[in-house]
Amino acid sequence: MPQLHPYWRMEYIEAPSYPAGMERPFTQLPALGDDEAAFIVHRARLSYLILNRYPYNPGHLLAVPFRDVSDLEQLSPEERADLIEEITFGKRVLTAAIKPDGFNVGFNFGSAAGGSIAHLHAHIVPRWNGDTNFMPVLGGVRTLPQSLAATWTRLAAVVREMQQPSGAAVRSA
Repeated sequence: MPQLHPYWRMEYIEAPSYPAGMERPFTQLPALGDDEAAFIVHRARLSYLILNRYPYNPGHLLAVPFRDVSDLEQLSPEERADLIEEITFGKRVLTAAIKPDGFNVGFNFGSAAGGSIAHLHAHIVPRWNGDTNFMPVLGGVRTLPQSLAATWTRLAAVVREMQQPSGAAVRSA
C-alpha cells in the first residue's frame, strides 16, 4: 500500500485553533492588529474575510461581520449589504488567485445545522471539478496542498492588486 508522508501537517495538527484564552475568535481576531497572524485577507467597513482554520478546500474563506451577532436578522440592513458585498468580493479574490471551477457559499445557523461558532459567518468554499477524492471518503482525512500561511500570502497579494487604482471595479477596505 502506498504511504503519504506529509510531514508538514504535524505543525498544523498540533497548533492551537486560536490563540490561548480566545473565547470569541471572530470578535477577538480582528482586534489583534495583525491580519497576517489572524489570517484576515480583507477588511471592509462592517465585515471582513478570514481564512477558515479548518478548511474544506484550499482558499476556504469566511465572511464575518465585525459586530457579534448569531443570525442575519440581527444585522442592520447596512451590515447585511456589507456582508453580501464581502462575500462577493471573496469570490472575486478566489477566482483571481486560485481559479476554482465553482463555489459553495452558505451559512450554518445553530449547532444542529453544523455551526461551531455562534458568531454569524458565511462560508465561501472554492470547488474544482473532481476535487472529491478517496482521502475523505475512505480515510476520513482531508489533504490540503498549501499551508494556511501560504494561502493567506497569495490571497492578500491579490487583494492588494485588486485595490490598485487600475482595478476601479473593486471597492476599497
